[in-house]
Amino acid sequence: MAERKAVNKYYPPEWNPNKGSINKFRGTHALRERARKLHMGILIIRFEMPFNIWCNGCENHIGMGVRYNAEKTKVGMYYTTPIYKFRMKCHLCTNHFEIQTDPQNLDYVILNGARRQERRWDPTQNEQVVPEDKEVSKKLSTDSMFCLEHSVNDKVKQKTILPSLLNLEESKEKWKEDYLLNKTLRQQFREKKKEVACIEKRDKQLLQRYSLNITLLPETDEDRRLAGLLKLDSLHTIEEKQRINREEALSRPLFSSPCKNIPAVANSIKEIKVKKILKPLTRNELGIIQKDNCKKVIESQEEFNKLKETNNSKTSLVAFDYGSSDSDEDNA
Repeated sequence: MAERKAVNKYYPPEWNPNKGSINKFRGTHALRERARKLHMGILIIRFEMPFNIWCNGCENHIGMGVRYNAEKTKVGMYYTTPIYKFRMKCHLCTNHFEIQTDPQNLDYVILNGARRQERRWDPTQNEQVVPEDKEVSKKLSTDSMFCLEHSVNDKVKQKTILPSLLNLEESKEKWKEDYLLNKTLRQQFREKKKEVACIEKRDKQLLQRYSLNITLLPETDEDRRLAGLLKLDSLHTIEEKQRINREEALSRPLFSSPCKNIPAVANSIKEIKVKKILKPLTRNELGIIQKDNCKKVIESQEEFNKLKETNNSKTSLVAFDYGSSDSDEDNA
């Protein structure tokens, strides 16, 4: 950014490259306002909130990722790693809070002005790399028994992590030739794309031909098998059909056989007899008369007998008077 600001700027005639850069000649810093406290060991940087916090001044929630103009100061060292402190002002109130780096635990620590939303976990349970403490390093160098126990634990840990390491190596070996794999994948994609475009074009032509407004599903092996079983075209030519029809007509008798319908009639008679046999019989058909209905049956029987006697008597259409005759009239 400093180089960008120094490009295409005005260089006065009294400036000489031997005197240094244009910033030195003008008595300014390349970082401009960000370096106004550089003589105090403070540099203004853009700091991004590493986790969710609550401000102690206004009690408002500040989410992870919110950026501030923070004063960066070096306050110590952890081995060869510097420890920095960041001081910034809340954008919702006048409160200031300070955050410091923690290289030992690979984390940030809030010194004052805010409190952290606790969402931390044990890095060992998450299979993360945990740095060794100074005390552990000293024991490893001085205590042989502790070193032996530590090596045994390392071997056990190695056995548990070995499958995942093998999977990582296998995946790395698989994607080693990334250019060739990408080329093959893109080629397969192009072929599939052309095939899909051809199928869509064919389906569209089919729908337009038959004036259909439906969605055609993709073909399956079962559809192809069923379509192969259908034979819409004739297996014979016109001449072969005519010859087959002529042979059937010549082989057919001129007159129907009289005994042709005998089996059908016999089957119908047999069915009628079987129905009669299987038909359930009623009490009246078996001659069973209940005690309460005996009188009614007897009376009906007597009436039936009387009616039968009257029907047996002869009736004539013309009435004759047998008391007179033509001979008597002639005699008179």
